[in-house]
Amino acid sequence: MNTNRGSYPVRENWIAFYTIFVKEIRRFLRIWPQTLLPPAITMALYFVIFGNVIGSRIGEMGGFDYMTFVVPGLIMMSVITNSYSNVASSFFGNKFQRSVEELLVSPVPNWIILMGFVMGGVCRGLGVALIVTLLSLFFVDFQIYDISVTVLAIFLTATLFALGGFINALYAKSFDDIAIIPTFVLTPLTYLGGVFYSVKILPEFWQGLSQVNPILYQVNAFRYGLLGYSGVVNLWHAFLMMGLAVIVLFVYSLYLLNTGKGLRN
Repeated sequence: MNTNRGSYPVRENWIAFYTIFVKEIRRFLRIWPQTLLPPAITMALYFVIFGNVIGSRIGEMGGFDYMTFVVPGLIMMSVITNSYSNVASSFFGNKFQRSVEELLVSPVPNWIILMGFVMGGVCRGLGVALIVTLLSLFFVDFQIYDISVTVLAIFLTATLFALGGFINALYAKSFDDIAIIPTFVLTPLTYLGGVFYSVKILPEFWQGLSQVNPILYQVNAFRYGLLGYSGVVNLWHAFLMMGLAVIVLFVYSLYLLNTGKGLRN
C-alpha cells in the first residue's frame, strides 16, 4: 500500500476530502428513514416515558426537574450511537464491496480518506442531535447556558465515536462484528454514564468507579453547556480527556490504515 503521498497538492487533497465527505452525507440522507427517523422515534419514546410517566414521580435532580435533567444525556446518547454506527457501517460496506481499494491505490493521502469518513459520521451525529433537540422542545423549555462548551462537547464526542466506528470497521470481518461493540460496550457505558441520573446520588465507591467511564465526562460536559450543571465531573478535566482520546484514536486509526490492517487478505 502506497503511503508516500506527501507531495499531493493541497487543492487536490481538498477535492478528495470534499468528495468523500459529501458522498457520506448523501449516503445517510438517501436512506433517511433508516438513519434519521429511528433515533428520532426512539428519543421521543424516551421523552414520553421518562418525562410524563417516570419523571413526574422522581421529581428534581441536580436542581432541575427530571425531564430537563435527562434531555442532555439523551441528546448525547443519540450522537454517540449515530456517529459511531455511520462510520462503522459505511467503511465496512466499502471494504466488503472492495470499493475502498480504489481509494487506497489512489494518490489521496490516507489521512484525507480517514477525515472524509469521520466527518461524515460527525455530520450524521450532529444532524440527529439537532432533530432530538427540536423534539425535546415539545417536552421541556431550557436555555443554553454556555454555547461554546455545548458545541465543543458535542463535536468532540461525535469525532471520538466516529473514529471508534472506523477502527471497528477495520477490524470487523463480517457485518455481525459491527454490532458487537455497540451492543456489549457502548450501550452499557452509555446507560452507566450518567445519562439518566446524577452520579452524586450513588454511594462513594460507585462514584469513584464511574470516573473510569469516558462517557460520563462527555455527558456531563454537554449537560453543563446546556444547563450549567456538571455533577462531580471537572469541566476542564472532561475536555482534556476527550481531546486526548480523539488524538490517540486518530493516530491509531491512521496507523491501521497505513499498515493495511483488516484490508489485506
